[in-house]
Amino acid sequence: MLIIPIKEGENIDRALKRFKRKFDKVGAMKELRTRKHFIKPSITNRNRIQKAQYIQKLRDIESQ
Repeated sequence: MLIIPIKEGENIDRALKRFKRKFDKVGAMKELRTRKHFIKPSITNRNRIQKAQYIQKLRDIESQ
């Protein structure tokens, strides 16, 4: 649970902005979305390898 202390005389918009920033940093929505569906570990590993291959390909093209 996020707790955002509001300072004396602070604008509510500013406090909301701090709350949103902190909420994004924690990654609560990202975690909720990943837990929505079960993904097998083998598929997770495959996606990670494919991403690494793609990034390596981009770096190879850039270095030429």
